[in-house]
Amino acid sequence: MMIHPSYRFVREEDFPPCLFNMNKVNHWFRRGFCCVCAEAKTQTSAPIEADTCTSLIKQCGTSLLSLKTFHASMLKSHLHRNLHFLTNLIAQYASLGSVSYAYSLFSSTPSADLFLWNVMIRGLVDNSHYHHAILLYKQMLRLGIQPDNFTFPFIIKACSCLRHFEFGIRVHQDVVKFGYQSQVFISNSLITMYGKCDKYELSRQVFDEMPDKNAVSWSAIIGACLQDDRCKEGFSLFRQMLSEGSRPSRGAILNAMACVRSHEEADDVYRVVVENGLDLDQSVQSAAAGMFARCGRVEVARKLFDGIMSKDLVTWATTIEAYVKADMPLEALGLLKQMMLQGIFPDAITLLGVIRACSTLASFQLAHIVHGIITTGFFYNQLLAVETALIDLYVKCGSLTYARKVFDGMQERNIITWSAMISGYGMHGWGREALNLFDQMKASVKPDHITFVSILSACSHSGLVAEGWECFNSMARDFGVTPRPEHYACMVDILGRAGKLDEACDFIERMPVRPNAAVWGALLGACRIHLNVDLAEMVARALFDLDPHNAGRYVILYNIYTLTGKRKEADSIRTLMKNRGVKKIAGYSVIEIKNKLYAFVAGDRSHPQTDLIYSELERLMDRIRQEGYTPDINFVLHDVDEETKESMLYLHSEKLAIVFGLLNLGPGSVIRIRKNLRVCGDCHTATKFISKVTGREIVVRDAHRFHHFKNGACSCRDYW
Repeated sequence: MMIHPSYRFVREEDFPPCLFNMNKVNHWFRRGFCCVCAEAKTQTSAPIEADTCTSLIKQCGTSLLSLKTFHASMLKSHLHRNLHFLTNLIAQYASLGSVSYAYSLFSSTPSADLFLWNVMIRGLVDNSHYHHAILLYKQMLRLGIQPDNFTFPFIIKACSCLRHFEFGIRVHQDVVKFGYQSQVFISNSLITMYGKCDKYELSRQVFDEMPDKNAVSWSAIIGACLQDDRCKEGFSLFRQMLSEGSRPSRGAILNAMACVRSHEEADDVYRVVVENGLDLDQSVQSAAAGMFARCGRVEVARKLFDGIMSKDLVTWATTIEAYVKADMPLEALGLLKQMMLQGIFPDAITLLGVIRACSTLASFQLAHIVHGIITTGFFYNQLLAVETALIDLYVKCGSLTYARKVFDGMQERNIITWSAMISGYGMHGWGREALNLFDQMKASVKPDHITFVSILSACSHSGLVAEGWECFNSMARDFGVTPRPEHYACMVDILGRAGKLDEACDFIERMPVRPNAAVWGALLGACRIHLNVDLAEMVARALFDLDPHNAGRYVILYNIYTLTGKRKEADSIRTLMKNRGVKKIAGYSVIEIKNKLYAFVAGDRSHPQTDLIYSELERLMDRIRQEGYTPDINFVLHDVDEETKESMLYLHSEKLAIVFGLLNLGPGSVIRIRKNLRVCGDCHTATKFISKVTGREIVVRDAHRFHHFKNGACSCRDYW
């Protein structure tokens, strides 16, 4: 077989060995055959007739071996020299994923037939060889072969998948040059290509200039809106499509669902789904479940989810994520368990959502379960993100030991990993350990503004004033990090907790940015610790303007007035809260027993073990009083007598949760409590005594930090 002299022979730098074996191809070219024909000749087969050739090629649609055998028969009958038959053979090889055989046959053909070139370009694109398709298109133009309306959609798709905007523009110019700009399928391809290249304006320009639009056109432009995060505009286009009487395609509906952000929009789209008979389509059902979940309609999403007969990973992951976002972590974890029981293993994205759910619960047992899933899973692409999230999870569950084990076992770490571990040490009051880790980090990774928040917070919780100043000063000096309001707030907290209130005020006055609520809040907290009434009043006025609905600010000032005997002023704060409609957040404590969470509020009598809990609590309070505990009635805000105040202190939620843990956890088990607010001073003192008389370790996570109580002492060293 002769090769036309104008045909540029395949070059290894254009089509590397990953596509096919170049040595083998060139060897058979020298003998006048392509590699595929040489292999086929080794098989036994009978000659075939020309009138049945095309239909027989198509019958080999599922088996590469059958196609090779038939190819051998074509060689015996010399039918491979017929361009029509050869083109069909190339198309069939490509459809079976054997691009190397298809291209070998194509390269052996000296024809400039446009249909043949289109078949080869399509085969490359369909098998994701986008770069090679573009090379072939360039070669086609150099040989003077003019593309047609079948060529452009495939080559535009190649540009789209590669996000190759520059060459996409060139192809668009060719579309205009050869007169195909009015072809609807080509315009649809251009809309999608520009959307994927983040050039929405060009997508919209092509769409608006189209003389005729079909359902795919609308789907493409709505998808481009979605790609550019123009969900409102995308949904508006969907409504416009319906108003113009266009029947929505499945793709348009799926894209519109992804644009939905409100309950009303979700209802409107699902109505269209039902009207078009797509409510039984699994992909549409899955997307609808995600749509309703995203809008907070979790019950509707779950109903749709339960109606899907064959659920894939995407369907499960979407619904699990919905529960996580709806702050329903137990439901999310229950769904994960169901998914794994059905043999579907979570991917990294799903697992990251589950870890967020476990972080909300602060469940140590669930953290172990998730850790086991990670250990047995394969998360090569996002292992770093998953392990970093696991560190944060263990930190929030109160186990620095396990967090550090994960940290030390990581193959690589990024700045987020280092910051998570440093922040963990800070939350638990291990300031020195945080500083040591920070020094290690600086040897290999440049800290950013998040890292500095972590290390400054660690210094604050541990009373490391000089070290805090050094870290703050090093931000701009050594690392080029400009301090932000959160860094100034940390420094005010460091100075204020240490009793350096004047220095904290001077620091605020020298700030180059206007102090925000976080800065003033840190100073108000220091006023509470050191009972500075005058400064607290000044700071509170600023906070009531900046953050008027934050109940915690009012409560702190109320406590300061109460502790300093200013009953009249304290009452005025309660009146101000009432007039402004500000309500004190109800405190509660959560404890986990045998993978089940139990929540308690002050004076709670809803638990089945209430009588046992209260009788044990009374005995426990008697024991710690004998050890020297004295109730601090200043932490009761009600106007009642002292005996009643003392009784009310006993019924605080953390005390009830601790007693419940003592009754239901095995001897020697660590009792882990989570409190949604700051632990009150009386409960902090009482818990130290409880840890002493019971010999149990008690870990309490409050709204700000962790307290590890053991042998009558707390890890915070009463610096909190």
